Amino acid sequence: MVSRQGAQRALEYQSGFGNHFASEALAGALPQGRNSPQRCAYGLYAEQFSGTAFTAPRHANRRSWLYRIRPAAVHGRFRRVAAGGIDNGFAAQQPSPNRLRWSAPPLPRAATDFVQGLSTLGGNGSPDANSGCAIYWYVANRSMRGRYFYDADGELLIVPQLGRLLLLTELGRIELAPLEIAVIPRGLRFAVELLDPAARGYVCENFGAPLRLPDLGPIGANGLANPRDFLTPVAAFEDRTGRFELLAKFAGALWSAPLKHSPLDVVAWHGNNAPYKYDLRRFNTIGSVSYDHPDPSIFLVLQSPSDTAGVDELDFVIFPPRWLVMQDTFRPPWFHRNVASEFMGLIEGVYDAKAEGFEPGGGSLHNCMSGHGPDAATFEKASSADTEQPAQLSGTMAFMFETRAIIRPTRRALQSPQLQQDYDAAWQGLRSHFTPTARRARRRI
Repeated sequence: MVSRQGAQRALEYQSGFGNHFASEALAGALPQGRNSPQRCAYGLYAEQFSGTAFTAPRHANRRSWLYRIRPAAVHGRFRRVAAGGIDNGFAAQQPSPNRLRWSAPPLPRAATDFVQGLSTLGGNGSPDANSGCAIYWYVANRSMRGRYFYDADGELLIVPQLGRLLLLTELGRIELAPLEIAVIPRGLRFAVELLDPAARGYVCENFGAPLRLPDLGPIGANGLANPRDFLTPVAAFEDRTGRFELLAKFAGALWSAPLKHSPLDVVAWHGNNAPYKYDLRRFNTIGSVSYDHPDPSIFLVLQSPSDTAGVDELDFVIFPPRWLVMQDTFRPPWFHRNVASEFMGLIEGVYDAKAEGFEPGGGSLHNCMSGHGPDAATFEKASSADTEQPAQLSGTMAFMFETRAIIRPTRRALQSPQLQQDYDAAWQGLRSHFTPTARRARRRI
Protein backbone atom coordinates (compact mmCIF):
# COMPACT_ATOMS: atom_id res chain seq x y z
CA MET A 1 0.00 0.00 0.00
CA VAL A 2 1.33 3.44 -0.91
CA SER A 3 -0.43 6.61 0.16
CA ARG A 4 0.79 10.15 0.73
CA GLN A 5 -2.35 11.65 2.16
CA GLY A 6 -1.72 15.18 3.35
CA ALA A 7 1.61 15.27 1.55
CA GLN A 8 0.32 16.39 -1.84
CA ARG A 9 -1.15 19.73 -0.86
CA ALA A 10 0.83 22.92 -1.43
CA LEU A 11 3.48 23.74 1.13
CA GLU A 12 2.09 25.70 4.05
CA TYR A 13 3.82 27.16 7.08
CA GLN A 14 3.02 28.49 10.52
CA SER A 15 4.70 31.75 11.53
CA GLY A 16 6.69 32.49 14.68
CA PHE A 17 9.77 31.37 16.59
CA GLY A 18 9.32 28.83 19.39
CA ASN A 19 5.53 29.07 19.26
CA HIS A 20 3.26 26.33 20.54
CA PHE A 21 1.75 25.23 17.24
CA ALA A 22 -1.12 22.85 16.51
CA SER A 23 -1.57 21.20 13.12
CA GLU A 24 -3.56 18.29 11.72
CA ALA A 25 -3.61 16.81 8.23
CA LEU A 26 -6.98 15.15 8.93
CA ALA A 27 -9.74 17.06 10.66
CA GLY A 28 -10.29 15.88 14.23
CA ALA A 29 -6.96 14.05 14.52
CA LEU A 30 -5.80 16.29 17.38
CA PRO A 31 -7.35 15.36 20.74
CA GLN A 32 -8.96 18.21 22.63
CA GLY A 33 -8.34 18.92 26.30
CA ARG A 34 -5.75 16.18 26.78
CA ASN A 35 -2.58 14.78 25.22
CA SER A 36 -2.99 11.02 25.58
CA PRO A 37 -6.60 9.86 25.39
CA GLN A 38 -7.49 6.21 25.89
CA ARG A 39 -8.23 5.89 22.18
CA CYS A 40 -6.95 8.43 19.66
CA ALA A 41 -8.99 9.45 16.62
CA TYR A 42 -8.44 7.42 13.43
CA GLY A 43 -6.74 4.68 15.47
CA LEU A 44 -3.58 6.77 15.84
CA TYR A 45 -0.89 6.41 18.51
CA ALA A 46 0.02 9.29 20.84
CA GLU A 47 3.74 9.91 21.33
CA GLN A 48 5.67 12.69 23.08
CA PHE A 49 8.78 14.07 21.35
CA SER A 50 10.96 15.83 23.95
CA GLY A 51 13.84 18.13 23.05
CA THR A 52 14.73 19.16 26.61
CA ALA A 53 14.51 17.65 30.08
CA PHE A 54 10.95 17.33 31.37
CA THR A 55 11.79 19.73 34.19
CA ALA A 56 13.41 22.45 32.09
CA PRO A 57 11.97 25.92 32.84
CA ARG A 58 8.80 26.65 30.93
CA HIS A 59 10.45 29.30 28.72
CA ALA A 60 13.17 26.83 27.69
CA ASN A 61 11.12 23.63 27.51
CA ARG A 62 10.79 22.04 24.07
CA ARG A 63 8.31 19.23 23.47
CA SER A 64 5.66 18.19 20.99
CA TRP A 65 2.88 15.61 21.02
CA LEU A 66 2.61 13.51 17.85
CA TYR A 67 -0.36 11.47 16.65
CA ARG A 68 0.92 8.87 14.27
CA ILE A 69 0.00 5.71 12.40
CA ARG A 70 2.71 3.64 14.13
CA PRO A 71 4.91 4.56 17.11
CA ALA A 72 8.54 5.48 16.49
CA ALA A 73 9.46 2.32 18.44
CA VAL A 74 8.44 0.12 15.48
CA HIS A 75 11.67 -0.72 13.64
CA GLY A 76 14.27 -3.46 13.44
CA ARG A 77 17.49 -3.80 15.40
CA PHE A 78 20.20 -1.20 14.76
CA ARG A 79 23.60 -2.25 13.52
CA ARG A 80 26.60 -0.01 13.16
CA VAL A 81 27.52 0.92 9.58
CA ALA A 82 30.37 2.83 7.97
CA ALA A 83 30.11 6.52 8.85
CA GLY A 84 31.57 7.79 5.58
CA GLY A 85 32.74 11.37 6.09
CA ILE A 86 31.14 11.73 9.56
CA ASP A 87 33.79 12.06 12.28
CA ASN A 88 33.20 13.29 15.84
CA GLY A 89 36.53 12.13 17.28
CA PHE A 90 37.65 15.69 18.00
CA ALA A 91 39.57 14.90 21.18
CA ALA A 92 42.04 12.82 19.17
CA GLN A 93 42.82 15.70 16.82
CA GLN A 94 45.67 18.08 17.60
CA PRO A 95 44.67 21.60 16.53
CA SER A 96 47.12 24.35 15.67
CA PRO A 97 47.01 28.16 15.75
CA ASN A 98 47.39 28.23 11.96
CA ARG A 99 44.68 30.01 10.01
CA LEU A 100 43.04 27.67 7.52
CA ARG A 101 40.95 28.16 4.42
CA TRP A 102 39.31 25.72 2.02
CA SER A 103 37.95 26.05 -1.48
CA ALA A 104 34.45 24.75 -2.13
CA PRO A 105 34.21 20.94 -2.19
CA PRO A 106 33.50 19.51 -5.65
CA LEU A 107 30.09 18.11 -6.49
CA PRO A 108 30.00 14.29 -6.49
CA ARG A 109 30.19 12.18 -9.63
CA ALA A 110 28.92 8.96 -8.06
CA ALA A 111 25.32 8.79 -6.82
CA THR A 112 25.36 10.54 -3.43
CA ASP A 113 22.49 11.53 -1.16
CA PHE A 114 22.49 14.06 1.69
CA VAL A 115 23.73 11.67 4.41
CA GLN A 116 26.31 10.06 2.16
CA GLY A 117 27.55 13.54 1.22
CA LEU A 118 28.20 14.75 4.77
CA SER A 119 31.87 15.42 5.56
CA THR A 120 33.06 16.73 8.92
CA LEU A 121 35.36 19.73 8.78
CA GLY A 122 35.88 19.94 12.54
CA GLY A 123 34.26 20.58 15.86
CA ASN A 124 34.60 20.45 19.63
CA GLY A 125 33.02 18.90 22.70
CA SER A 126 31.06 15.70 22.33
CA PRO A 127 27.49 14.45 21.99
CA ASP A 128 27.99 12.47 25.24
CA ALA A 129 28.52 15.67 27.23
CA ASN A 130 25.73 17.62 25.45
CA SER A 131 28.30 20.31 24.75
CA GLY A 132 30.02 21.60 21.63
CA CYS A 133 29.32 21.31 17.93
CA ALA A 134 30.39 19.71 14.67
CA ILE A 135 30.71 21.51 11.33
CA TYR A 136 30.09 19.73 8.02
CA TRP A 137 29.95 20.28 4.33
CA TYR A 138 27.30 18.41 2.40
CA VAL A 139 27.24 17.58 -1.31
CA ALA A 140 24.55 15.56 -3.05
CA ASN A 141 23.28 14.68 -6.51
CA ARG A 142 20.33 12.46 -5.67
CA SER A 143 17.42 12.30 -3.25
CA MET A 144 17.28 9.93 -0.29
CA ARG A 145 15.41 6.94 -1.71
CA GLY A 146 13.71 4.82 0.92
CA ARG A 147 16.21 6.11 3.49
CA TYR A 148 15.35 8.22 6.52
CA PHE A 149 17.71 9.81 9.02
CA TYR A 150 17.71 11.19 12.53
CA ASP A 151 20.47 12.70 14.66
CA ALA A 152 20.38 11.73 18.33
CA ASP A 153 23.52 13.76 19.01
CA GLY A 154 22.30 17.27 18.23
CA GLU A 155 20.04 19.57 16.27
CA LEU A 156 21.05 20.35 12.70
CA LEU A 157 21.40 23.86 11.28
CA ILE A 158 21.39 23.49 7.48
CA VAL A 159 22.80 26.31 5.32
CA PRO A 160 22.39 25.65 1.57
CA GLN A 161 24.86 27.25 -0.82
CA LEU A 162 23.88 25.56 -4.08
CA GLY A 163 20.65 23.82 -5.06
CA ARG A 164 17.21 23.68 -3.51
CA LEU A 165 16.19 20.99 -1.03
CA LEU A 166 12.86 19.55 0.07
CA LEU A 167 13.07 18.42 3.70
CA LEU A 168 10.47 15.72 4.40
CA THR A 169 10.12 15.57 8.20
CA GLU A 170 7.83 13.85 10.65
CA LEU A 171 6.10 17.16 11.31
CA GLY A 172 5.77 18.41 7.75
CA ARG A 173 7.69 19.52 4.66
CA ILE A 174 10.09 22.42 4.21
CA GLU A 175 11.34 23.75 0.90
CA LEU A 176 14.79 25.24 1.36
CA ALA A 177 16.88 27.33 -1.03
CA PRO A 178 20.21 29.16 -0.82
CA LEU A 179 19.91 32.31 1.34
CA GLU A 180 17.56 30.37 3.63
CA ILE A 181 18.40 28.16 6.60
CA ALA A 182 16.55 25.33 8.33
CA VAL A 183 16.87 23.81 11.80
CA ILE A 184 15.97 20.15 12.40
CA PRO A 185 15.46 19.30 16.10
CA ARG A 186 17.57 16.60 17.70
CA GLY A 187 16.06 13.19 17.00
CA LEU A 188 13.50 14.25 14.38
CA ARG A 189 13.31 11.80 11.48
CA PHE A 190 13.56 13.24 8.00
CA ALA A 191 14.62 12.68 4.40
CA VAL A 192 16.12 15.10 1.89
CA GLU A 193 14.92 15.34 -1.70
CA LEU A 194 16.79 17.41 -4.28
CA LEU A 195 14.81 19.95 -6.29
CA ASP A 196 17.81 20.67 -8.53
CA PRO A 197 20.37 18.33 -10.14
CA ALA A 198 22.95 18.88 -7.38
CA ALA A 199 23.25 20.51 -3.98
CA ARG A 200 26.01 21.77 -1.71
CA GLY A 201 26.08 23.58 1.60
CA TYR A 202 27.01 23.58 5.25
CA VAL A 203 25.62 21.92 8.37
CA CYS A 204 26.30 22.81 12.00
CA GLU A 205 25.40 20.07 14.46
CA ASN A 206 24.67 21.63 17.84
CA PHE A 207 25.30 19.28 20.77
CA GLY A 208 24.27 21.88 23.38
CA ALA A 209 21.08 23.70 24.32
CA PRO A 210 18.62 24.21 21.45
CA LEU A 211 19.18 27.30 19.34
CA ARG A 212 17.14 30.35 20.32
CA LEU A 213 16.78 33.99 19.38
CA PRO A 214 19.15 36.30 21.27
CA ASP A 215 17.92 38.96 23.67
CA LEU A 216 18.09 42.42 22.11
CA GLY A 217 19.14 44.47 25.15
CA PRO A 218 19.56 48.17 24.32
CA ILE A 219 18.56 47.53 20.69
CA GLY A 220 15.00 47.39 21.99
CA ALA A 221 12.01 45.28 21.04
CA ASN A 222 12.71 45.03 17.31
CA GLY A 223 15.57 44.23 14.98
CA LEU A 224 17.91 41.46 13.89
CA ALA A 225 15.92 38.28 13.13
CA ASN A 226 12.24 38.93 13.77
CA PRO A 227 10.27 36.02 15.29
CA ARG A 228 7.41 36.30 12.79
CA ASP A 229 9.78 35.46 9.91
CA PHE A 230 10.52 31.95 11.17
CA LEU A 231 8.31 29.35 9.48
CA THR A 232 7.31 25.91 10.77
CA PRO A 233 5.55 23.40 8.48
CA VAL A 234 2.01 22.10 8.85
CA ALA A 235 1.30 18.40 9.34
CA ALA A 236 1.73 16.18 6.26
CA PHE A 237 2.05 12.41 6.51
CA GLU A 238 3.04 9.35 4.50
CA ASP A 239 1.20 6.05 4.87
CA ARG A 240 3.65 3.84 3.01
CA THR A 241 4.65 0.23 3.53
CA GLY A 242 7.59 -1.58 2.01
CA ARG A 243 11.31 -1.96 2.67
CA PHE A 244 12.94 1.15 4.11
CA GLU A 245 16.09 2.04 6.04
CA LEU A 246 16.31 4.16 9.17
CA LEU A 247 19.73 5.76 9.70
CA ALA A 248 20.65 7.12 13.12
CA LYS A 249 23.63 9.18 14.21
CA PHE A 250 24.24 8.14 17.80
CA ALA A 251 27.31 8.82 19.96
CA GLY A 252 29.24 10.00 16.91
CA ALA A 253 28.64 6.83 14.90
CA LEU A 254 26.19 5.91 12.14
CA TRP A 255 23.66 3.11 12.67
CA SER A 256 21.11 1.44 10.41
CA ALA A 257 17.83 -0.34 11.16
CA PRO A 258 15.27 -1.89 8.80
CA LEU A 259 11.77 -0.42 8.54
CA LYS A 260 8.62 -1.82 6.97
CA HIS A 261 6.88 1.55 6.80
CA SER A 262 7.66 5.23 6.32
CA PRO A 263 8.47 6.93 9.65
CA LEU A 264 6.92 10.15 8.34
CA ASP A 265 3.46 9.00 9.42
CA VAL A 266 2.51 11.78 11.86
CA VAL A 267 -1.06 12.80 11.01
CA ALA A 268 -1.29 15.58 13.63
CA TRP A 269 0.91 17.27 16.20
CA HIS A 270 1.07 20.13 18.65
CA GLY A 271 3.91 21.70 20.61
CA ASN A 272 7.07 23.74 20.13
CA ASN A 273 9.71 21.10 19.39
CA ALA A 274 9.51 21.36 15.62
CA PRO A 275 11.61 22.12 12.52
CA TYR A 276 11.70 25.61 11.09
CA LYS A 277 13.16 27.70 8.28
CA TYR A 278 14.27 31.32 8.02
CA ASP A 279 15.04 33.57 5.06
CA LEU A 280 18.33 35.35 5.76
CA ARG A 281 17.27 38.23 3.50
CA ARG A 282 14.70 39.21 6.12
CA PHE A 283 17.38 39.94 8.73
CA ASN A 284 17.06 43.54 9.97
CA THR A 285 20.68 44.66 10.01
CA ILE A 286 21.77 47.05 12.74
CA GLY A 287 24.88 49.16 12.13
CA SER A 288 26.85 52.23 13.06
CA VAL A 289 25.68 55.53 11.57
CA SER A 290 28.49 57.65 13.01
CA TYR A 291 31.92 56.02 13.32
CA ASP A 292 33.68 52.67 13.87
CA HIS A 293 32.82 49.23 12.57
CA PRO A 294 30.59 47.59 15.23
CA ASP A 295 31.18 44.22 16.87
CA PRO A 296 29.88 41.20 14.92
CA SER A 297 27.43 40.42 17.74
CA ILE A 298 24.97 42.80 16.03
CA PHE A 299 24.73 40.24 13.21
CA LEU A 300 23.66 37.39 15.52
CA VAL A 301 20.76 35.32 14.18
CA LEU A 302 20.63 32.35 16.58
CA GLN A 303 22.49 31.31 19.71
CA SER A 304 22.91 28.22 21.87
CA PRO A 305 23.47 29.55 25.41
CA SER A 306 26.00 28.00 27.78
CA ASP A 307 26.07 27.80 31.55
CA THR A 308 28.05 31.07 31.64
CA ALA A 309 26.00 34.24 31.31
CA GLY A 310 26.84 36.18 28.14
CA VAL A 311 28.99 33.39 26.69
CA ASP A 312 27.34 31.15 24.11
CA GLU A 313 28.11 27.56 23.28
CA LEU A 314 27.42 28.38 19.64
CA ASP A 315 26.53 31.51 17.68
CA PHE A 316 25.20 31.69 14.13
CA VAL A 317 26.12 35.08 12.65
CA ILE A 318 25.54 36.45 9.14
CA PHE A 319 27.07 39.30 7.15
CA PRO A 320 24.27 40.39 4.80
CA PRO A 321 23.94 43.18 2.24
CA ARG A 322 23.94 46.57 3.99
CA TRP A 323 24.89 50.23 3.75
CA LEU A 324 28.20 51.46 5.20
CA VAL A 325 28.01 55.10 6.24
CA MET A 326 30.59 55.49 9.02
CA GLN A 327 32.79 58.55 8.50
CA ASP A 328 36.57 58.66 8.91
CA THR A 329 36.36 54.94 9.64
CA PHE A 330 38.04 51.82 8.37
CA ARG A 331 34.78 50.24 7.23
CA PRO A 332 35.64 46.55 6.72
CA PRO A 333 36.04 44.31 9.80
CA TRP A 334 39.06 45.40 11.80
CA PHE A 335 42.08 43.25 12.61
CA HIS A 336 41.38 41.21 15.71
CA ARG A 337 42.17 38.27 17.92
CA ASN A 338 39.23 36.61 19.59
CA VAL A 339 38.77 34.37 22.61
CA ALA A 340 36.15 32.49 20.56
CA SER A 341 36.86 30.35 17.51
CA GLU A 342 35.32 31.15 14.14
CA PHE A 343 34.37 29.13 11.09
CA MET A 344 33.23 31.28 8.18
CA GLY A 345 31.37 30.25 5.05
CA LEU A 346 30.24 32.18 1.99
CA ILE A 347 26.86 31.60 0.33
CA GLU A 348 27.15 34.12 -2.48
CA GLY A 349 29.15 37.12 -3.67
CA VAL A 350 32.33 38.48 -2.10
CA TYR A 351 33.05 38.93 1.61
CA ASP A 352 34.08 42.53 2.30
CA ALA A 353 37.23 41.59 4.22
CA LYS A 354 38.73 39.36 1.54
CA ALA A 355 39.53 40.50 -2.00
CA GLU A 356 40.16 37.00 -3.37
CA GLY A 357 40.50 33.33 -2.40
CA PHE A 358 37.34 33.15 -0.29
CA GLU A 359 34.77 31.70 -2.68
CA PRO A 360 31.11 30.69 -2.33
CA GLY A 361 30.95 27.18 -0.90
CA GLY A 362 34.37 27.53 0.71
CA GLY A 363 35.25 28.14 4.34
CA SER A 364 37.87 29.49 6.71
CA LEU A 365 38.83 28.61 10.27
CA HIS A 366 40.37 31.12 12.69
CA ASN A 367 40.83 29.53 16.09
CA CYS A 368 41.16 31.16 19.50
CA MET A 369 43.59 34.12 19.53
CA SER A 370 44.79 33.55 15.95
CA GLY A 371 45.22 37.01 14.47
CA HIS A 372 43.13 37.70 11.37
CA GLY A 373 41.28 40.43 9.52
CA PRO A 374 41.19 42.01 6.08
CA ASP A 375 43.78 40.97 3.53
CA ALA A 376 46.37 43.39 2.18
CA ALA A 377 44.38 44.42 -0.90
CA THR A 378 41.25 45.13 1.17
CA PHE A 379 43.26 47.15 3.69
CA GLU A 380 44.83 49.36 1.03
CA LYS A 381 41.49 49.97 -0.71
CA ALA A 382 39.58 50.72 2.51
CA SER A 383 42.32 52.97 3.88
CA SER A 384 42.03 55.32 0.92
CA ALA A 385 38.24 55.12 0.36
CA ASP A 386 36.13 58.27 0.44
CA THR A 387 34.20 57.86 3.70
CA GLU A 388 32.25 61.06 3.11
CA GLN A 389 30.12 58.96 0.75
CA PRO A 390 27.97 55.98 1.77
CA ALA A 391 28.83 52.60 0.24
CA GLN A 392 26.42 49.76 -0.39
CA LEU A 393 27.43 46.14 0.04
CA SER A 394 25.16 44.10 -2.23
CA GLY A 395 25.00 40.63 -3.72
CA THR A 396 26.79 39.05 -0.76
CA MET A 397 25.97 36.73 2.11
CA ALA A 398 28.62 35.34 4.43
CA PHE A 399 28.06 33.62 7.76
CA MET A 400 29.95 32.44 10.81
CA PHE A 401 29.67 29.54 13.25
CA GLU A 402 31.36 30.87 16.38
CA THR A 403 32.06 28.76 19.47
CA ARG A 404 33.62 29.34 22.86
CA ALA A 405 35.82 26.23 22.46
CA ILE A 406 38.62 25.50 20.01
CA ILE A 407 37.43 24.00 16.71
CA ARG A 408 39.53 20.92 16.01
CA PRO A 409 39.72 20.16 12.26
CA THR A 410 39.48 16.52 11.23
CA ARG A 411 42.33 14.68 9.56
CA ARG A 412 40.20 14.43 6.42
CA ALA A 413 39.80 18.23 6.34
CA LEU A 414 43.53 18.81 6.84
CA GLN A 415 44.38 16.37 4.05
CA SER A 416 41.72 17.68 1.69
CA PRO A 417 42.93 18.95 -1.71
CA GLN A 418 40.62 21.92 -1.14
CA LEU A 419 42.81 23.17 1.74
CA GLN A 420 44.56 26.31 0.48
CA GLN A 421 48.22 26.02 1.33
CA ASP A 422 48.92 29.70 0.62
CA TYR A 423 46.27 31.26 2.87
CA ASP A 424 48.85 33.06 5.04
CA ALA A 425 49.90 35.02 1.96
CA ALA A 426 46.71 37.07 2.33
CA TRP A 427 48.40 39.11 5.08
CA GLN A 428 52.04 39.07 3.96
CA GLY A 429 51.57 42.19 1.85
CA LEU A 430 50.66 44.29 4.89
CA ARG A 431 53.76 46.47 5.05
CA SER A 432 54.71 49.01 7.68
CA HIS A 433 53.29 52.51 7.24
CA PHE A 434 54.94 53.81 10.41
CA THR A 435 56.23 57.38 10.01
CA PRO A 436 57.38 58.68 13.42
CA THR A 437 58.16 62.15 12.03
CA ALA A 438 54.68 62.70 10.63
CA ARG A 439 51.42 63.00 12.48
CA ARG A 440 48.11 62.71 10.74
CA ALA A 441 45.56 65.30 11.75
CA ARG A 442 42.74 63.82 13.79
CA ARG A 443 39.23 64.30 12.61
CA ARG A 444 36.94 65.88 15.17
CA ILE A 445 33.84 63.72 15.66
